[in-house]
Amino acid sequence: MYEPKKPHRDDDRTITVRAEQVVAWLAAQDDVERTLWAALGGLPREHDETVARMAEVLQATAHGLGLEAAAMWSRVPAHVVRNWQDTDPAFAAALQAAAAFAAAHRLGPGSPVTPAKVRVAITALGRGASWPVAAKVAGISDWRRRQLSRSSAHLAALATAARQARPTRAKRPDARPADAPNSDRPTATGFRLVRRADADADADAEAGHGDARQEERGRSRPSRRT
Repeated sequence: MYEPKKPHRDDDRTITVRAEQVVAWLAAQDDVERTLWAALGGLPREHDETVARMAEVLQATAHGLGLEAAAMWSRVPAHVVRNWQDTDPAFAAALQAAAAFAAAHRLGPGSPVTPAKVRVAITALGRGASWPVAAKVAGISDWRRRQLSRSSAHLAALATAARQARPTRAKRPDARPADAPNSDRPTATGFRLVRRADADADADAEAGHGDARQEERGRSRPSRRT
């Protein structure tokens, strides 16, 4: 039987260093995936990328996170997740099953704060959200957020590290994250390089041949005598 290790008290410097490492790891998820695909010889296909993001949404949902939080976890806009849910029956069924799993293990709405919720809140903070907005996206009540902020040195260090790691393009510290409710703006990590499907490539090639033929016909026409 798995028995978690008992936590021991860390000094302030250790807490700060670990918080910075965690924030850096969260920010590097796309770089990690690109490196793994590079080991296979190139970029992922668009379908591969979509399936990978869907799997992350399912993982987040199984942790008891709502749709907005799952979108933040998987680094895609919330409206994209809703579109998948509406257009992909297999994904919709899996999402429902993941939510049922979370509910069966008492991880749904109103459940205690979990590391998964903290991860989403810290990610939202790093993308420019204020603490209240980040906590709301993660499903953490404002009362619980304030209580944890006062009592947990680790959470305070994570919040500080996330704010310090914000992209310089952020205009103000209270900006809403792109995946927050009522907002579908793309994030700095919302665009990834992918390899287009073979069908699209074939269509592009055919279009290129058509342009070439048109150009050839233009050159073969006799010019008017002056």
